Amino acid sequence: MTIVSTRQPAATYRERLSPSLWMIVAAAICAPMAALVFVPLGAVVALIVGVMVAVVIITGAIALSPVIELRDGFLHVGRAKIDVEYLGEPAVYLGEDARTQRGPGLDSRSWHFIRGGIDGILVVPVDDEDDPVPTWVFSTRTPERVASAIRRAKVTPRTPHR
Repeated sequence: MTIVSTRQPAATYRERLSPSLWMIVAAAICAPMAALVFVPLGAVVALIVGVMVAVVIITGAIALSPVIELRDGFLHVGRAKIDVEYLGEPAVYLGEDARTQRGPGLDSRSWHFIRGGIDGILVVPVDDEDDPVPTWVFSTRTPERVASAIRRAKVTPRTPHR
């Protein structure tokens, strides 16, 4: 008898790029607007609809936030993924350097995943001659942690799944 584990291995690194507080406040402003539409049906109905709209919008914004994850030897950023074997040495940018990487220093040939309100930028070279993309450039709140997780994943041997 063979026992097969269906459990997913734990991620080496995981970060949800949830919206900033200001984005959540902006989404919550939709609640009173929705409530105003239902005032002719009664104040209680308008209040209930307003609260429901706020809960749905804020929950949706958080639940649908993209994720950066390093798992099973692959770096996942949003819906894109790349094998860590093809990644070079990551470069961390914060503050003014990060603004330069998002603006005048942005290489149009690179793959980008930049989120407003998140200061840190990680630039990871792609060491695959068949890939036309020279680097991955993406926002992260903890670029140092992502960079060290990539370095660890590159030296960690992979075990095949059963």
